[in-house]
Amino acid sequence: MYDKYLFPEIEPFNSGLLKVSDIHSIYFEEVGNPHGHPVVYLHGGPGAGISPGMRRYFDPEFFRVILFDQRGCGKSTPFVELRDNTTWDLVADIEKIREYLGIEKWLVYGGSWGSTLSLFYSETHPERVMGMIIRGIFLGRPEELYSLFAADSVAARVFPEEYEKLVNHIPQDERENMMEAYFSRVMSSDENIRNEAAIRYTTWESTCCTLLPQEININIEQDKYVISESILELHYFVNNMFCDSDNYILENIDTIKDIPTTIVQGRYDICCPPFSAYDLHKAMPKSQLIIVPDASHMIWEPGIQKELVKALEEFKRLFKEEF
Repeated sequence: MYDKYLFPEIEPFNSGLLKVSDIHSIYFEEVGNPHGHPVVYLHGGPGAGISPGMRRYFDPEFFRVILFDQRGCGKSTPFVELRDNTTWDLVADIEKIREYLGIEKWLVYGGSWGSTLSLFYSETHPERVMGMIIRGIFLGRPEELYSLFAADSVAARVFPEEYEKLVNHIPQDERENMMEAYFSRVMSSDENIRNEAAIRYTTWESTCCTLLPQEININIEQDKYVISESILELHYFVNNMFCDSDNYILENIDTIKDIPTTIVQGRYDICCPPFSAYDLHKAMPKSQLIIVPDASHMIWEPGIQKELVKALEEFKRLFKEEF
């Protein structure tokens, strides 16, 4: 990880498991100032989980940062459990964490799928949101998934040799719906079938996420997120994010249009292309849209880091003025 703009490494001052349903318990942690301005961090995926590096974007003297592993991933239990694992279950979990920790309102911060979840949560509970900082925008629409998985998509045309590897794993008669084809394989009871599909799927996504080519070495025995992210992502994707509309977020945007919002987007993000960030900004004209000219999708790219930390500094100033 690049760390030019980040704060020093920090350990949680509080952590634990919160039982949120008959099935699920959520791992959460708090870092920074126990009496600081609260901010909740929503990770990507679905299924990626949190990591120590995510703590370093926040001024530990000013912010009280709450991070947690969403259902089925990271340290939350049970691992890769799909029962009671929907967008609306995750939204409810965020509220349960807020109530459990005694927080009235907080800043909502998320990237990639975390941006999607930030928007779903904020539209459901706008009275609990001081502001949003969201990165690598994914609005959960079919055209966004098409742009990543279809044979004539931007991703397939930019990375044709890697896309061919993704496609060649699937029989010809299943290639019209690559997501369904991969979902059936990562859900296989045969571990070899599951692991091979998870590796190919994760390799493809990873290829699309950085501006410059990165060597991708996946050790499925050590990198448990490969299983959780491939299964949970596809679980959400094939179920249309558990929405009854293809454009739920923008259709309900009026509930949050006045919430202070900063949108950070890499210009060359192939995984979550800039058209979604732009559509969101147009629907929220009071938002600030920052296009990073030399970045793709990943949170650790220097230009993305710089703008995220800068956005947090701007919110610090806003909070000091208001409180």
